[in-house]
Amino acid sequence: MTTTADDAPREKSPDPAGEETVAFAFPPADGTEDAARRAVQRAAGHLLARQHGAGWWKEVFTTDVSYDAHDLFLRHLLGTLDERVAAASGRWIRTQQSADGSWPLVFDGAGHLGTTVQAYVALRLAGHRPDEEHMLRCAAWVREQGGVAAAQLEPRVWLAMFGLWSWDDLPEVPPEIIALPSWAPMNIHSFSAIMRVALVALGVISAHRPVRPVPFGIDELFATSDGTDAPARGPAPLLGWEGVFRRANAVLRGYRRVAPRPVRGAALNACARWLLEHQEADGSWGACTPMTTWVLIALHLHGYPSDHPVFQAAFRYLDDCASWPEDGVRKLQTVHSPVWDTCLSMTALLDAGLAAGHPVLVKAADWLLTRQSDRPGDWAVRRPRLAPGGWAFQFHNRNYPDLDDTAEAVLALYRVDHPDRDRLDGAVDRAARWSIGMQCADGGWGAFDADNTSGLPGKLPFFDFGEYCVDPPTADVTAHTVEMLAALGRERDPATRRAVRWLLGQQEDDGAWFGRWGANHIYGTGCVLPALVAAGTPRDHPAVRRAVTWLTSVQNEDGGWGEDWESYADPAYHGRGSSAPSQTAWALLALLAAGERDSAAVRSGVRWLTERQTDDGTWEERRFTGTLVPRAVAVHYDGYRHVFPVMALGRYTQRRSPGDTR
Repeated sequence: MTTTADDAPREKSPDPAGEETVAFAFPPADGTEDAARRAVQRAAGHLLARQHGAGWWKEVFTTDVSYDAHDLFLRHLLGTLDERVAAASGRWIRTQQSADGSWPLVFDGAGHLGTTVQAYVALRLAGHRPDEEHMLRCAAWVREQGGVAAAQLEPRVWLAMFGLWSWDDLPEVPPEIIALPSWAPMNIHSFSAIMRVALVALGVISAHRPVRPVPFGIDELFATSDGTDAPARGPAPLLGWEGVFRRANAVLRGYRRVAPRPVRGAALNACARWLLEHQEADGSWGACTPMTTWVLIALHLHGYPSDHPVFQAAFRYLDDCASWPEDGVRKLQTVHSPVWDTCLSMTALLDAGLAAGHPVLVKAADWLLTRQSDRPGDWAVRRPRLAPGGWAFQFHNRNYPDLDDTAEAVLALYRVDHPDRDRLDGAVDRAARWSIGMQCADGGWGAFDADNTSGLPGKLPFFDFGEYCVDPPTADVTAHTVEMLAALGRERDPATRRAVRWLLGQQEDDGAWFGRWGANHIYGTGCVLPALVAAGTPRDHPAVRRAVTWLTSVQNEDGGWGEDWESYADPAYHGRGSSAPSQTAWALLALLAAGERDSAAVRSGVRWLTERQTDDGTWEERRFTGTLVPRAVAVHYDGYRHVFPVMALGRYTQRRSPGDTR
């Protein structure tokens, strides 16, 4: 694997446990506070030591094994899969298999059919035999779930490319969609940013219908005796979306057979141009491996050879996303998260009491300032006259800055005592202007786009994500933006007041808020309460009190909080699950903002964290508490187990309230 500057060995920052001591100032403390103070000092030392020499932090970002499988699938389709990579990736995939033979979306979760089918095929590519015990268990589990036909669309697209499924049993994705204007009811900008690139790539793939056979069959995964699992369909129903799209798909299939070659060729060329224009400086698309994988297949089918510079840059990116945690084991990291991790780490250290002008924070701020977007991205389709100013999640992602990272960047930067204050203030002002300009018509904020709220994409059979094919306003992103604006003294700005009203209207009957980008209601509520209070909502407001009542009602007997990933599918899990450090910290951040510092719930939560801190100053957490797509793609942010407890304990020991500039 090639080592890049981003993956270079870490340079340690001043360490409280080392020769240079970093001073943290704390108010007088009682027993619980004293334990919290000691925990904060140990945790801050751990965090300081993890800063990269260039100023950023980056922790491991883990999803399920589908994307490890996709990497092998891509290399097979391009004819570049070598035995060493296949075997090493197979070893990693094998370690993640559950006892029942399946693969889950989250650690210790229920098996997921689509992920399991893809993992099985990847292991076959890696040389695993179908008669091995772990493969037999997997095949039996898949058949029990209904076989390949019951799996989600994505694995069946891959199987079609391997000659293991019929393209005729998949929906048509016409490349001509690239030509539809942005005002059309259905166009590429009707989809969210994370779906858009894949949609354009799928248009090219669907037009070519590639097949590169694999040297094996998968009859053992089919539930039917004839080994096909071909879906049996009657006439399209007259009513409902299924009937509408089945008839539309039949029309598109007919058009495919008679499409004028110049028209289809022009559409494919337009898709290829659009994809090339969206390649990032690091060689990726969207700075994530899944998008990059789909695009490389599309460009390969369009005639680009694997030794083309576009491909070489993309493969350098994919190789840089691969780690070898032990000899002979290869794991793919879906995305790098340095901006997000750096923002949260800075805020955690500031909450812990690190001096605002400390060199560690100034260096981090200097790096963050270089990451601010200075050019229009896809967001400009709906906001063409808005000047850029946002931050993205990754090292290189100029096309897709997002409101969440932008808010967290400002919340970290504005508290730093930077020697070049004019430069920092200019960046903060640009970010605030961009964020206000990206507000949706209803007063909330989505992640990547403004007013990306069409109901049509979620009805289409192109993806497995349903309503999450679009990017509507969410409580967590809106809350972070409100908190940012309030921190800048704009709590009375009309945009902020509209957003506060929107947030109050999103509170659920039990008092919680939904968490779109973190699991789940504990995250959403942990985002919203600090924002409401920072924006001037009284702590005795009924919405605040209902949220406090809900949080205390779901606190576990051990003093912590937890919420299972299943809460996205089953309301019985809302706020319910074994205690976890990040989720306990989110609940504490909400309760502290609501004025509950001296409550029994807060003191119990603080004790839960302090009693479970490890000797090296951090916490252990295997639960996936992050979210990319609810019910479909979960995330384990390795940094969450650390930065959020530091924030919570720091605010507890520092007696810091939302909106404080200390």
